[in-house]
Amino acid sequence: MIRLRRRQQSGEPDGAVLDLPGEPEEELPPGVRPPRANRTIVVVAVTAVASLAAGIGVSNLVISPAQRAAEAAPPEAGLITVPVEERELSTDLTLRGDALYDDPVSVALETTDMGGPAIVTGQVPEVGDLVEAGQVVMEVAGRPVVVLPGELPVYRTLRVGSSGPDVTQLKAALHSLGLNAGNRDSDVFDAATSAAVDALYQQAGYASPVAEEGADEALTAAREGLRMAEEAYAQAQAEVNRAAGGLPRSERLRLDTAVARAERAVQLAAQEGAEAVTQAREELAVVRVEREEALAAPDTSAERSARDAAATAVEDAARALAEARSNAMTPLPAAEVVYVDTLPRRVDSVMVRRGDTVSGEALTISGATLQVLASVSDADATLVPEGTKAYFTVGDEEIEATVTETRTPSARPAGDGEGEGDGGGGGGGARHELVLVPTEITEEQRAQIVGSNVRVTIPLESTGGEVLVVPVAALTAGAGGESRVEVERGEARTEIVVVQTGLTADGYVEVSGEGLTVGDLVVVGR
Repeated sequence: MIRLRRRQQSGEPDGAVLDLPGEPEEELPPGVRPPRANRTIVVVAVTAVASLAAGIGVSNLVISPAQRAAEAAPPEAGLITVPVEERELSTDLTLRGDALYDDPVSVALETTDMGGPAIVTGQVPEVGDLVEAGQVVMEVAGRPVVVLPGELPVYRTLRVGSSGPDVTQLKAALHSLGLNAGNRDSDVFDAATSAAVDALYQQAGYASPVAEEGADEALTAAREGLRMAEEAYAQAQAEVNRAAGGLPRSERLRLDTAVARAERAVQLAAQEGAEAVTQAREELAVVRVEREEALAAPDTSAERSARDAAATAVEDAARALAEARSNAMTPLPAAEVVYVDTLPRRVDSVMVRRGDTVSGEALTISGATLQVLASVSDADATLVPEGTKAYFTVGDEEIEATVTETRTPSARPAGDGEGEGDGGGGGGGARHELVLVPTEITEEQRAQIVGSNVRVTIPLESTGGEVLVVPVAALTAGAGGESRVEVERGEARTEIVVVQTGLTADGYVEVSGEGLTVGDLVVVGR
């Protein structure tokens, strides 16, 4: 029962009281406020509800000492297990290496004897072009510069008659191109060498070098001089032959006839008297002396002297012709050849372009083989013999390579290309340089990797396939030194299994043992 007291209103007795069961059955008119006592009851009720809620919240925040101790106590001990896995294990040597082409060299052109400005007129190579023996590597002042194999640099123009080690090198280079340059053991630039040089220029598509100015005219004059000398000698020899041959037959017959007539005259004079005989005999004596003188051996000294002089002139003319021919034969100008120790090679950079004047270095070329040079410690070098497979990454692709050489000692600066974590094999001491050559690589990959430092992985040992492995932490040693693992068998029961261990890598060890299978849980801790 709720008792409400309403304010006095017109027509009602003062202080009227209404008894209402539960809730008021009578609604107050609009605009009429409830009595003050009713408002007080509502406030008290709200306050009680709020106090109850606050008490419940505070009670949740308050932890008793016993509860706090219970929550701080460690959980009950249990096993830490991992499953036995099946995977392939391998130990790798990880290095860093520089990718570049082998044995880069600079190519400088000899221009001192060109007789004019050394202007590049064509045949300028591009980076990446392959340079082979006998190829025109550049055109300067309209003339080719041919590259040949050899180590000795160019220092002079070679022509017929030149001799020395540079001639021997030239002959060897020409022979390597299939051109017969004459006797390989001779260091003389001869006619055969000149002919081989001429053939070299024909293969290159250029006219052969011209000999010294006036050489062709001198050759023509020498040929004419020899012809005239040979004709003069022939005439002198004819004079000698004529003089040595004596009287002609007709002259001999005339003299014999004269002697016979004189003899008959002596016989006829006997009839005329003594004086006539004497005169006839005197004439006979004269005729006989004339015949004797005519039939005597002729003096050919003058004719022989003239002939000998003509022969000397022929010899001089022949020597002059040989010299003229030598001077007119194809030479090899110093400005038209460069030597590189090994070919073919690849163009790495070009310092000139068409229209530039060459002054020294024109381009750099390196071996055509891309290689990765990696520094490795002395200890690790013994683990990597020639022929070992290696791998490095280009973009997202792994490229296979082969170790082709181990250079000792390394001449590279310290810290350049050394392995990650000191090459995976530690320490100081002598370092070596591994040369790795890609087994197969595309031109796109080649362009991407050249000049960069790459990560190199060299597998040293491998299980060769998937084997049972467990973490190294799962191994324990038995009383006899045997290796073993503890295997959980369910219901908090474990079993000790003796295992044989194999390769260890990446925190795992290869194991095998009776009753141990993939998925078994081995204990690594508690």
